[in-house]
Amino acid sequence: MSSSPSSAAQAAREAVARRLRELRLDAGLTGSQLAARCGWTHPKTSRIENARTPPSPQDIRRWCEVCGTPGQAADIIAASRDAESLYTEWRRKLRIGLEQLQNSYVPLFKGTRVFRVYSGTIIPGLIQTEGYISSLLTRRTEFREIPADVRAATAARLERSRVLHDPRKRFLLLVEESALRHQMGDTEAMAAQLGYLLTAGAIPSVSFGVIPDSAKDRTLSPTETFHIYDDTLVSIELLSAQVKITQPSEIALYLKAFEELRSMAVYGADARALIVKAIDALG
Repeated sequence: MSSSPSSAAQAAREAVARRLRELRLDAGLTGSQLAARCGWTHPKTSRIENARTPPSPQDIRRWCEVCGTPGQAADIIAASRDAESLYTEWRRKLRIGLEQLQNSYVPLFKGTRVFRVYSGTIIPGLIQTEGYISSLLTRRTEFREIPADVRAATAARLERSRVLHDPRKRFLLLVEESALRHQMGDTEAMAAQLGYLLTAGAIPSVSFGVIPDSAKDRTLSPTETFHIYDDTLVSIELLSAQVKITQPSEIALYLKAFEELRSMAVYGADARALIVKAIDALG
């Protein structure tokens, strides 16, 4: 991944431009010929291919039609949108306050039917307890030096988590065993969080799996925490930014990764045994 949000976004723009140029070349068209058939000027084609001007969805559809590849338009349009809004800086999002940030996810949660979450470091937000959430958000506000409306934000996250009991939805949640040992809050708060995990898997809509440290022949190494909402959006949380992926081919890659990780996890009694082990380690 690029070293900064801006450079990553530029790299994504260049990737879109490169794909369009390759389509033109594969179709045996010069830049002037493509421009004439699309109904615009040659300089516009040049600006698009050199990533100086982002193409509109209509531009991309027309480009693909002229090159005889209309089936690629949707994927390239999604990639172009990602390039223009690839990173949403946390600083901008956090200006609205932690409570409003939590509430901003409510429409997405209401509209999603299948939630897939993988985390290698912390317990997924949907099954976090009050003490765990409070400690996590307190650490984040201190590190980012932002206003600390932690109490209201904690209440908002807990309220949002009530979606777990909606029988129309499914929640497939995966953690690495190491996430059970990353203590958040004092021992009492962490014990309460781990204790809740012992019963979270019993919620009818929830499948909770733990990938053991001892898992053999891993086909995929631990990776970044990611959320998949149905099969239309992947959200990845980085230190400086939140990455949103809507390109179908990339979403398919994350869906494949999730299934690989899911196949390595243990569930039910085996998962509870790992949780009890983590509780005993608290001392």
